Amino acid sequence: MTRTPSRTTVAIVGGGPAGLMLSHLLAVAGIESVVVELRSRREIEETHRAGILEQDSVRLLVDSGVSDRVLRDGDAHEGIELAFGGELHRIDFRALAGASCQLYPQTEVFKDLADAHAREGRDVRFSVRDVSVVDIATARPGVLFTDADSVSHELRCDYLVGADGSRSTCRLAVPETARDQYFREYPYAWFGILCEAPASAPELIYNHSDRGFALISQRTPTLQRMYFQCDPATDVADWSDDRIWEELQARLNANGHTLHEGPITSRTVLPFRSFVQEPMRHGNLLLAGDAAHTVPPTGAKGLNLALADVKILAEELERAIAKHDASSLHDYSTRALGRVWRAQHFSYWMTTMLHSLPDATPFDVRRQVGELTTLVDSRAGSTYLAEGYTGWPHS
Repeated sequence: MTRTPSRTTVAIVGGGPAGLMLSHLLAVAGIESVVVELRSRREIEETHRAGILEQDSVRLLVDSGVSDRVLRDGDAHEGIELAFGGELHRIDFRALAGASCQLYPQTEVFKDLADAHAREGRDVRFSVRDVSVVDIATARPGVLFTDADSVSHELRCDYLVGADGSRSTCRLAVPETARDQYFREYPYAWFGILCEAPASAPELIYNHSDRGFALISQRTPTLQRMYFQCDPATDVADWSDDRIWEELQARLNANGHTLHEGPITSRTVLPFRSFVQEPMRHGNLLLAGDAAHTVPPTGAKGLNLALADVKILAEELERAIAKHDASSLHDYSTRALGRVWRAQHFSYWMTTMLHSLPDATPFDVRRQVGELTTLVDSRAGSTYLAEGYTGWPHS
């Protein structure tokens, strides 16, 4: 096959928020990059994803010049409610940690980044196919792909970044002998819905009950996001609107709260797991975001970890390029993984504290209530949750 050759300093596989943010930060530093992405821009914009941004993620979007829309259109949340034992208990982030987080859907983060790239005329190739990476351990790694016009390309670069999500092509290119992988599978999933209704609460509710976990979130003043714990094998076709609302209301009613109901516009089952690949670098290939690690969504860490990764990676790439020395990248994996494992612990802790095990005994349920009670009755415990949820400072 004849391929059109080209070259750039940094090639980025994956044009979601992680890949576009890295490309943006590199451009601000005067470093050329090309981004290739399997999906179309429209497809990404129409994929609904969660959107709780830590304070430093908000700061990164604003200070790097991506957009200040996150401040204008986002919804500042200064706490969450933990619902258990028949009532709601508020964790006040501002009072405990001097911080807040921002409700701003991941779709909107992507739009801001895509708009910034379009304004500046940067090289982002959406709707590509047949992507593979080659020569990742050499000084001239490459990306092979076919663009939206069916033209085949061979893009060579100095550094190759895999920001291509949890099914990463780039991660698979790392030899088994050069990586360690760590997994945690969970015996439950989330049944997620979007519904047309007014908000049921001003802040997120994390609900523990004998029937299982539920999370009540918001999307817009008229569109709400809600989840309840289910078996990973659950078929959404088995659940009518009435059955969904009956289950959600039963879980929240147990703790003295009633939800506003409305037409359900979307439903899906979201299995989840914890995963980390170490190191996050092999030769001149570097991994970022879900390509290197995933967390259960309970702690709202996925997008925030990805943004923290690429902030560190942009710094280390700038240093390596300025010095013409790839060894400068040794620090990337160490710096990023320090935060990754803190987030893994926080997400695991939140998940196991709030979800019911399939074979839970009455003792298990009462023990969880005891843990939650200890947490809300202790300023130190509540502060730990507030600090973890709003995010540790970027290094």
